Amino acid sequence: MKKSFEKILVTLLLALITFPAFSKAKFRSVEQIKKSGVIKIAVFSDKKPFGYVNEYGKYQGYDVYFGDRIAKDLGVKVKYVPVEAAARVEVLQTGKVDLVLANFTVTPERGEKVDFALPYMKCALGVVSNEKDFITSVEQLKGKTLIISKGTTAETFFTNNYPEVNLLKFDQYSEAYNALLDGRGVGLSTDNTEVLAWAIENPGFAVGIDSLGSLDTIAPAVTKGNESLLKWINDEIVKLGSENFFHKDYEATLRKTYGENSDADALVVEGGKL
Repeated sequence: MKKSFEKILVTLLLALITFPAFSKAKFRSVEQIKKSGVIKIAVFSDKKPFGYVNEYGKYQGYDVYFGDRIAKDLGVKVKYVPVEAAARVEVLQTGKVDLVLANFTVTPERGEKVDFALPYMKCALGVVSNEKDFITSVEQLKGKTLIISKGTTAETFFTNNYPEVNLLKFDQYSEAYNALLDGRGVGLSTDNTEVLAWAIENPGFAVGIDSLGSLDTIAPAVTKGNESLLKWINDEIVKLGSENFFHKDYEATLRKTYGENSDADALVVEGGKL
């Protein structure tokens, strides 16, 4: 009986050691990416105007504009891989992509699992709601249902700070916004840049809380330990700052949404410097 138990224990330990979550994360160096001729970048497919697929099946948005430039300067083609918010760490750890450009807010917890490059955006949390039941303070959310997407800073913020707010969670942003349209929650929270853009395109909804929590930064992320690609991306962001690239990105992808009088400096970070 003792030998049988020891055999089972050894088998379980071996299974744990070889299980993907415990194995060393996979990644490709800049040299390997160049040799392959393709860089794989994870972006959102349903988060207009930052990362989405248009009516012609082509990836568009602020993050995609940046991704296209990265591929050009690397001298390779780009393959965009759609990703959900909660899977952004996993796609790096499993080697499905080389880089994540999906409105990835920098947090200490995430920094333990991936390596963040210099920031190229800044944001805080916001809450959008129906104007008929307008939410202008967190106090109004207590005991009510707030819609969020899994794996986002909104989920962490409300879970840790406002447990009395009922969270209705979805994997995809499109599902979350549809839930708001259907009235399944009194409001929806995610980055203020996103809810402001969504409210502009959806009459009858408005952002009553436009800055919640701390000012955060959004940055590209690479697999933990991929120093080669991390250095290249950091150098690229600094170089692009010298030509005001991200302001050009804003004009090309966001100006139409936010309006002629919107302030690009409220969102854009050039050269990785706040």
